[in-house]
Amino acid sequence: MNNTIETMKQHRSIRSYLNKPIADEVLDQVLQAAQAMPTSINGQQCSIIVVKNTAKKQKIAKLAANQQWIGKAPVFLVFTADFYRSSIACEKNGQKQIIQESLEGTLVGAIDVGIALGAAIVAAESLDLGIVPIGAIRNNPAEMIELLELPKYTYPIVGLAIGYPADKSAIKPRLPFKTFIHKESYDSHNVRTVIDEYDKTMEKYYRQRGDKDTNWSRQIADIYKQVYFPAVYPTMKAQGFLNNK
Repeated sequence: MNNTIETMKQHRSIRSYLNKPIADEVLDQVLQAAQAMPTSINGQQCSIIVVKNTAKKQKIAKLAANQQWIGKAPVFLVFTADFYRSSIACEKNGQKQIIQESLEGTLVGAIDVGIALGAAIVAAESLDLGIVPIGAIRNNPAEMIELLELPKYTYPIVGLAIGYPADKSAIKPRLPFKTFIHKESYDSHNVRTVIDEYDKTMEKYYRQRGDKDTNWSRQIADIYKQVYFPAVYPTMKAQGFLNNK
């Protein structure tokens, strides 16, 4: 197995960091890896806001449901769906951009961000950095947009805390491989049985980690019974992502 794949398979979320800065040349390698990834029609619908300022990181942490490791990480990245640049390209050519008004546009932006995020994670971990993605930057999106001075047709999709790990967390078990890979068509047989088995695995994992008594399906049910970031839809519309086409 090559080193890249082994690094990816050893992924774990890190929420505790050493008080050690990340050199600019090291961080640039992570950012350049993210930029090198493919994007839809080469539209490059992703921008990254690099936040190092302590006060700003602490403000982001507060907005993101008080996740204090954001403020303690030496660097926080905000991956942003970006149709602002393309809108200028359209204006330059006498056209009016409408892609951001469509659900397709939202998907394109989110996919481009996801691909860049994945590359940044692999690059960071290959350089012995620890990371944790932060979806809760969408918890108070209007304030986040204002704080980062995001223009029209951009939207903060996900954050990434980066730093040198203070300790290594355990690798979190995944659902069985057979439920992740489907050959030729989706296999929906025995999914309930597999989830029952996985719940037992996760119960053991959480007990060993010292967490409350829970499992995978219970956690998912508690979260997905609601729209947990309800401000996303109205703020997306305010940014020009209408999702009506």
